[in-house]
Amino acid sequence: MPRAKKNKIPGDQAWAQAFAAVDHAPLLTKLGVDIEPDVLKLALTHRSFANEHGFLPNNERLEFLGDAVLGLSVATKLFELHPSRPESDISKMRSSIVSRYGLADVAHDIDLGAYILLGKGEETTGGREKDSILADTMEAVFGAIYRQHGFEPARDVILKLFEHKINTASATGRHHDWKTTLQERLAELKAHTAAYTATSVGPEHDQTFTVHVFSGDTELGMGTGPNKKLAEQQAARQAMIFLHDHPGAVAVID
Repeated sequence: MPRAKKNKIPGDQAWAQAFAAVDHAPLLTKLGVDIEPDVLKLALTHRSFANEHGFLPNNERLEFLGDAVLGLSVATKLFELHPSRPESDISKMRSSIVSRYGLADVAHDIDLGAYILLGKGEETTGGREKDSILADTMEAVFGAIYRQHGFEPARDVILKLFEHKINTASATGRHHDWKTTLQERLAELKAHTAAYTATSVGPEHDQTFTVHVFSGDTELGMGTGPNKKLAEQQAARQAMIFLHDHPGAVAVID
């Protein structure tokens, strides 16, 4: 006797259920702006989830829009903060601030990964921690805010979330992001992208973080600091020194 087929939930119903299963209030609080549920649902929908449920809409169009809003918001702020600097300087600052890794840092700050709707494949391979997925979804959220509220509210959210990066660029004249520099160098070497592991010791109010950075199975550097971000930057800086001295140490991807 043939086995009865399980009734499959229609894609749009599965989409609604997956979105409703998570409380988005903490995310909206961190963003400091309200987003209509249907707009937010679309912004959080990765193509892997959409494709697994009958090719639903995904967040790539909003990502395209958010990228433009992000770039203009940061460029305008840097233009205002540095009236005497040449275009080449502020262009480099902007590129570093709004890079994939800069976006992923901001996404980590607001725990965006916990809210992304992913397909099973991405879910089981750590998609919630992938810089590319976090960065793209962050841009899609900016696009969603722009679509609902217009440019100025979207700009205000962006400048609030990127305040530290923009201020760092302002204080030093040129923001140096060692994590971005390392990723770019590994890409040039055609090696595995950088992966970071972190541990911490001490009471919650006075922790010391230790971070190790790897390319594939090769450890490139270690850093310590009072928070995870600073420890990662220190580890990436040490990795760049290591790669300078041992350029053939990392495995090339076929």
